[in-house]
Amino acid sequence: MTWALILGLLVLGLILILMEVIFVPGTTVVGILGLAFSALGVYFTFVNYDSSTALWVLGLTAIANVGVIFYGFKSGVWKRFSLKETISSRTYDNRLDGLQVGLRGKTVSDIKPYGKAEFGDTIYEVKSNSGFIPAGQDVEIQQLEYNRIIIK
Repeated sequence: MTWALILGLLVLGLILILMEVIFVPGTTVVGILGLAFSALGVYFTFVNYDSSTALWVLGLTAIANVGVIFYGFKSGVWKRFSLKETISSRTYDNRLDGLQVGLRGKTVSDIKPYGKAEFGDTIYEVKSNSGFIPAGQDVEIQQLEYNRIIIK
C-alpha cells in the first residue's frame, strides 16, 4: 500500500510538472504543486523505507523531473505560444500625403493650440505655434513632422 501511495505521489508530481512546462507555462502554481507532490513522495519513502532505497527514489525522482523539464523545453511546444510576426505598420502612416509646407487652408474650429483646419477637401487636426487662431481664418502649413501639422 505504501508503494502505491509513494508511486502515486511521484507520478502525480511528474505529471503536474510536465503540465506546467507544456500546457500552462508561466503560472508556476501547477509547477510548485508538482514539486510539492514529488517532495511528499520522497518524504514518505524516507519515512517508510531504509535510507538506501529512499536515496534511490530521490535520485530517480530528480532525474525524472529534470528530464520532463528538459523534454518540455526541447519539444518545441513553446513555439506555439510565441509571437512569430511583428507588426511594422503605424497609425496614420499616410495621413500627410498630399500636404506640403506652404499649403494654404482655412480653420474649421478654434485653434488653441490644437484644432481642425481644412486643406483641399480634407479636414485635419493641426497645431498652432502662434497661439490662438479663431475659426474661419486662413492659415498656412509651417511644418510637417511625426504625423503632426503645424500651422501659422
